[in-house]
Amino acid sequence: MANSKFEYVKHFEQPDVLLPNTWIVVRLDGRGFTKFANKYEFAKPNDRRALDLMNAAAKAVMTELPDITIAYGISDEYSFVFHKTCTLFERRASKIVTTIVSTFTAYYIFYWSTYFPERPLSPPLPSFDGRAVCYPSVQNLRDYMSWRQADCHINNLYNTTFWALIQKGGMEAPAAEKLLSGTLAADKNEILWSRFGINYNNEPEIYKKGSVVLRDYELVEPSSQKTAANEVDNIAEPVQQSKTQAEKEKKLRNKAQVTIQHLDIIKDEFWDRRPWLLSNKPGKPSKAT
Repeated sequence: MANSKFEYVKHFEQPDVLLPNTWIVVRLDGRGFTKFANKYEFAKPNDRRALDLMNAAAKAVMTELPDITIAYGISDEYSFVFHKTCTLFERRASKIVTTIVSTFTAYYIFYWSTYFPERPLSPPLPSFDGRAVCYPSVQNLRDYMSWRQADCHINNLYNTTFWALIQKGGMEAPAAEKLLSGTLAADKNEILWSRFGINYNNEPEIYKKGSVVLRDYELVEPSSQKTAANEVDNIAEPVQQSKTQAEKEKKLRNKAQVTIQHLDIIKDEFWDRRPWLLSNKPGKPSKAT
């Protein structure tokens, strides 16, 4: 296309390239989801259909974007992780974030009728915002993921106890909040068991641990992969792959089944048995697929 006198406006566009050789985490959150959840009468403290809908949208995003290494979701938020060597959209923050958020939102609306067939959507429609954060080391990345899962447990234990006091104990919300103020995890567990016969350990894992979305490769023995994280962190510069090798690995990722699991991602075992999450090298196809 020929240049025109109006093309100078392109110079107003500011560069927004994310730091090289860092892990990129795109975290999205529902906008005004408290009101949204009330409008569609989501079950308290957890609505399984709403969580399954979030997971379905996240799985679709990860299926469409093989550059995503792992995703983790709780409530109305999801975090998508890109490997430090990722070059998607030349690492432009705006392009990466808007692609993740728009694709997720599109699938959330697309799948809505599957999980809430009796409640058609009406304006204002669900929407999400997002931001990208760079983490320089594997430890930083793991600490971020651990933070989100710890938050999941803390919030779910509180909400489970809070709503038990209201729904089963007949308390008003202010009174329940006052009773729980300053309590520890052991106190909440005691309230659940002594008052309502609820063993928190028996609550569904999806509520306690959140949801992990990843490509399903064959698990490995941890002992042979102990240096994987260190090797990744010791790379001074991203390894430049040939176009052929990059395409080959992309095809392998596309073939791998994207699964949703509810696991402990804080412990070393999760990462040690799935070295592809840190190395960005596709693993062996799972025997189950």
